[in-house]
Amino acid sequence: RIPHPKPHWIKRPIMAENKIAKPAGMPIEDLEHQLAQALYDLENNVADFKKDLKPLQFKEAKEYEIGGGKKAIVVKVSVPKLKLFQRVQQRLTRELEKKFADRHVVFIGDRRILRKPGRKSRVKQARPRSRTLTAVHEKWLEDLVHPTEIVGQRTLVRIDGSRLIKVFLDNKDSTSLEYKLDTFSAVYRKMTGKDVFFDFRQSQLE
Repeated sequence: RIPHPKPHWIKRPIMAENKIAKPAGMPIEDLEHQLAQALYDLENNVADFKKDLKPLQFKEAKEYEIGGGKKAIVVKVSVPKLKLFQRVQQRLTRELEKKFADRHVVFIGDRRILRKPGRKSRVKQARPRSRTLTAVHEKWLEDLVHPTEIVGQRTLVRIDGSRLIKVFLDNKDSTSLEYKLDTFSAVYRKMTGKDVFFDFRQSQLE
């Protein structure tokens, strides 16, 4: 007998999993399978997207409830790969939000926070500033709002002692990103425990 070739749909999930960069043995969640398949489909079905999407891989994808019945997909990408994503992030986000029509999609770098070495710590090497909690949280802010830029920031202390970070974004991107400001706030709170308010109104900087 002449063996029949396997249908292409059997191979596709395996090929799609190449878009996920997880350590061996780590389980792949259903959402991550779906996202990998969406990236694979865009890469192979949109001719002028193939070159940009081919090298892209993500490390993790999680879904967050952000209030009002809305959800967001937070995609973690290794820091060296993040710039590759950011080159096509606007278009890629639009395409993914069509496929995941009820959810917003955001990308952040997979950044690790290192604890400050204590007196009894065996680690004598100085902790890089990029691995401090403050530095990582600052970078996550920048990642969340890309491609717009943060043009100002204030920290307000409420009467009860709690803090609110007010972040002002470049007004030129208000049309394309204003619909996601609440998502940015909710995701940042989930990840850091900090309250942040995003706004495009530059007049408040004065």
